[in-house]
Amino acid sequence: MSRPLVAQVNLSALRANLAKARECAADAQLLAVVKADAYGHGIKRVLPALAKADGLALLELDAAVALREQHYARRILLLEGFFSDHELPEIAARRLAVVVHHVQQIEMLEAATLPRPIEVFVKVNTGMNRLGFRPGEVHAIVDRLSQTASVAVLRLLTHLARAEEEDGLREQLEAFEEACQGLPYPRSLANSAGVIRYREVGGDYVRPGIMLYGSSPFPYDTAEMLGLTPVMTLKSAIIAIQDLKPNESVGYGGIYTAARAHRVGVIACGYADGYPRHAPNGTPVLVCGKKVRTAGRVSMDLMTVDLTDAPEATVGSPVVLWGEGLPVDDVAAAASTVGYQLLSAVAPRVPFVTTEVGKVDIEL
Repeated sequence: MSRPLVAQVNLSALRANLAKARECAADAQLLAVVKADAYGHGIKRVLPALAKADGLALLELDAAVALREQHYARRILLLEGFFSDHELPEIAARRLAVVVHHVQQIEMLEAATLPRPIEVFVKVNTGMNRLGFRPGEVHAIVDRLSQTASVAVLRLLTHLARAEEEDGLREQLEAFEEACQGLPYPRSLANSAGVIRYREVGGDYVRPGIMLYGSSPFPYDTAEMLGLTPVMTLKSAIIAIQDLKPNESVGYGGIYTAARAHRVGVIACGYADGYPRHAPNGTPVLVCGKKVRTAGRVSMDLMTVDLTDAPEATVGSPVVLWGEGLPVDDVAAAASTVGYQLLSAVAPRVPFVTTEVGKVDIEL
């Protein structure tokens, strides 16, 4: 038998989450964010479930080219634009849209001779302070780009830094409005949190990411509360059971010591599979559908759990590390990280299974 660890991707759940995003922002074009190989789910794997999106957004030029070679014909937006003038002919030939966020990119566009002009989203720095032009620069930047032969059409874009906070929108929205005042170009503002708050955010294009994969962009509103369904379920099984006596430890470093006699289950999953090594004792895991807690340090290939709350567990009992029945956000919170990191960090050695309602296809 093969090792029991598997990542199950539910395409029906992804379609439902996409429909939820569409419902929230019914008046906008929807660009599904598939960066980092669709947040670890696999772009090729999830593409059929994104058929009702108006386009895709990602970072990686090679992934965008692969999508075009698979005959994906809708808009593809490169969220960090381009990094070299050598990329521009390929971008133009593949009809890719780009974000422009610094002057050197403008200079490259001005100097380029391309087979066709490019769609450009001008990024406005409204407070994130990572990429983009300051609000006071935007009119001059837009005027310069509008006179550039390599530019086909212009859009305006920003990224919301605190949309998940109750009072996190006002300053950025005001800064964006001031920067874009009088400019007739379509606008893109909303990430996942902004999509859910679309009535406040608005815009012509939205860019949902983490919500599509069934994780909440908010610290207190769960995915279930938002009507989202987990897309990835990381599953394994108990492969051994140990009986601990009082004061016995388990795992490297002995960071878990039994206060009483109890059983621990050994699970086929470790940090080489993408599970966080820093997850502390007490991180939730489902065994036989019941919530138990990790006991001991996560190792490269294995992890251990206290089976007190799942007395029926035995070798071969099913385990859910996150996903159906156990939100990835709960695991991430226990490990002091975010669901984004866990989903995107699943290791290449983990086999994937795609599922539809009533159908399972195993991928080798």
